[in-house]
This record gives sequence, structure tokens and C-alpha cells, in this order.
Amino acid sequence: MSEAPTGRRPLAPGAGIDAHRHDTHQIAYACRGVISVTTDAGTWVAPANRALWVPAGTVHEHRAHGDTDLRLVGLTENPLGLDRPAVLAVGPLLRELIIAYTGDTTSDTTGHNAGLSAGDTTIDSAGDTAGDTTIDTAGDTAGRLGGGERARLLAVLLDQLRHAPEQPLHLPTARDARLAAVCAALHQDPADPGTLAQFAARAGTSDRTLARLCRAELGMTFPQWRTQLRLHHALLLLADGVPVTTVAHRCGWASASAFIDVFRRAFGYTPGRLRQPGPGSIGGPGSTPYNRVP
Repeated sequence: MSEAPTGRRPLAPGAGIDAHRHDTHQIAYACRGVISVTTDAGTWVAPANRALWVPAGTVHEHRAHGDTDLRLVGLTENPLGLDRPAVLAVGPLLRELIIAYTGDTTSDTTGHNAGLSAGDTTIDSAGDTAGDTTIDTAGDTAGRLGGGERARLLAVLLDQLRHAPEQPLHLPTARDARLAAVCAALHQDPADPGTLAQFAARAGTSDRTLARLCRAELGMTFPQWRTQLRLHHALLLLADGVPVTTVAHRCGWASASAFIDVFRRAFGYTPGRLRQPGPGSIGGPGSTPYNRVP
């Protein structure tokens, strides 16, 4: 097994890391901005008080939304016992541990494989392993931390990960063609106010069948999935600097206050703190990176 991929990857808005896999588990954390991970099972999205868990061997791609400071932590052990991607809550201590462990050195790697870490393998369009792996250890802090210090830091980081609550920020991929058509329509226009019955009619099925498909394939009801979708799109728009009121209307909330209420209950802070970098913002100096919401 190759060395666990660990380091820092600054990404410009809209930039990303193409489909790849690595032979170690990985934590992807955006100190600033919003990061998403997509696999054939769906998309997971995380702002700066959440981290993404990607188990070894999972073919996935990263995408940055807003100016993103991405930190990657490679792990040879699985402290979570999860064999699927997940979004984790990141408290103040875990945040500082990730930052310290990944260091401050940036990578200037460019091209198709820009941002890949040691042990990453790119995947071509057919899903096969590309001929070469791209190894980049520019973000490694080994030169600044002794072996003993680094091992102790990792031990505390692993302990914190074991207690990090999993968060419901996953948009599963629909398999049934009828449900997939409904999902695609709402991805195209999250503000579409159509009812379950209206979407079912458009898809050529009954509302009972569509409701059953939602529970079976998405693991939630249609209203729950639509709220997740709208929050997903809201995070991406906010990361791109779109005003809160505009985000609310584009994503289907009747008012900015209604949007702010749902957003605060989901993430523990107001959308304005994510949108504007600076003191007190999410990921900015002096921020409180995590508020647990009942």
C-alpha cells in the first residue's frame, strides 16, 4: 500500500479533481469554501464545518465551490468503520488538528491531475485505471514535525474522528428512470413548486409509486429529499457569493427569513456567515466552525 495521501490543495471556484481512487481512506475538508464529492451513488457536500469521508477504493471526484482551501488527510485505518462516503461534523479541535496535520505548504501542480495526492489514481472515461499515478507530497508536514509529534497528532485526530457525528448531506442517485427524471427536473430548477402528484404525472406514474421510489432509492420522503436538494444548491450558490435573498428565491423558499430558518436548523449558523469571508465567518479568522443542531 502506498503512502497515505495527505496535504493542502487550494482550488479556484469551479475547479476540481477528476474521477480517481486511492488505496487509502481519505478525509476531505475545506477550511474555506465548499467542497463536494461525487460517486456513482450520489453527491455529498460539505461547507467549512463539515468534512467528507471517502473510503479506500471509491471512485470519486472533488469539486470546489467558491475559493476553496482543501485539506486531504489519508488514513490507512478506518476509525469510522464506514465503507461508504459520508459527511462528518467538524468541531473546533478536529478542525485545528486537520489544519496542523496537513500543513501550510501549497502545491503548484497543474493539468488534468492537478491536486492529486500520493496514492491517488485517475480513472479514464471507461472507468479503468489510467496508466500513471500522480504523486505530490508538497503538502506533507513531515519536514516540520518530528515522527513522534506527527504520530501523536494523528492519534488525537483519529480519536476525534471516531466521535464525529455523521451529517445528512447526501443526495443519492436515482436508478429508476421515472424518479431520475423528477430529480433531474428539480436539479435544473430547485424552486419548482410542483407537488408530488404533479411531478408523478409529468413522469408518467402515480404519486404513490413515486413516493415509494423516493423511500426505496433515496432513503427519504419526497419533501425531505427536496429540502436536501435545495440546501445543497444553496450551499453552492452562497459559496459563489450570491446574495442570501437571491439564493432563497432561486432555491424555492418563499422568503429570505424562511430560508435562513431552515438553513440555521440544518447547519447551526446563518447563511450570511458562509457567504462573506472574514472575521466570524465560517472558515474565517475567529469563526466558530461548528454548532450542533438538535
